[in-house]
Amino acid sequence: MLTTLARISFAIAMGVLARYYMLRVDYRQYPSYPHGYVIHMSLGLIAASLGALAIPALLKRDYMAVTILALAAQQFREVRDMERRSLERVEETELVPRGAAYIEGIARVFEARNYLAMLVGLIVSSVVFLAPFHLMLDLILGGVSGVVSMFILNKGMVGGRVGDIAVVRQAELRFAGSLLMVEDIILTNIGLRESRERYLSNGLAVIIEPKDDNARATLANLGQRQAIAHDAATIMGVRLDVSEPEFVPLARLSTKTGRVAFVILPIEKDIESLLEAIRRVPVLESAKRSPLRTLAGRYAED
Repeated sequence: MLTTLARISFAIAMGVLARYYMLRVDYRQYPSYPHGYVIHMSLGLIAASLGALAIPALLKRDYMAVTILALAAQQFREVRDMERRSLERVEETELVPRGAAYIEGIARVFEARNYLAMLVGLIVSSVVFLAPFHLMLDLILGGVSGVVSMFILNKGMVGGRVGDIAVVRQAELRFAGSLLMVEDIILTNIGLRESRERYLSNGLAVIIEPKDDNARATLANLGQRQAIAHDAATIMGVRLDVSEPEFVPLARLSTKTGRVAFVILPIEKDIESLLEAIRRVPVLESAKRSPLRTLAGRYAED
């Protein structure tokens, strides 16, 4: 009995450790500390427990374990809905919103991480219960398998970034009359002379050039461009307050070339940092397009 309890407890601990390893608080400040930690670690404990208990239940021919796992999957889908609703509520307080596509991507990630915690618990439980050695060696093998699976699964969740699909470079910001332009791309009309002077003295401009037609289709997505604007404003800061729409960071598409022109009034006027921030913006799952995988897309390629 104590041996079985030790094996189950070890598998649960490895699953919780995996969830902690995948927990991040970065420049997006989500999940927030400490309440987000409590929520997500609690869900990770539940997920790891379900994964760890599945193997001993099946070994005892208790096939209700499969039903429990199915119910857990339903509950974790509810977690995604909870995350989405929470972010949508705070979206109104953002000077530069994330956008619906970015929010959906974050919600999916947190749902998936609970499944990964469950899977690590399941893998470790399988090793410690099925390995034909004594307890200590079984636990060592289970720990090794848990750490390896933790790193592999976490690595597999890392998606692409804008720098992988596009060339990000500095560009010239200028005005043609009252039209704000980045190179040959018109962004918006700035009527007030004071606002134009503010752009010329404090603004930074960037051109994002897609590497192929897949990237061109991805960057054309409004959600992807909104994610670029949000991340750049979050990292660099933005000289913007409420009721100042003319100073909101803008990302506009050139329909002729597929390039994206981006302009921002950052608090930290450092072009190299801005370029790196844009290169590291994640490519959203909902925005990713691959027309070159189709025969028609390959024929239509420039």
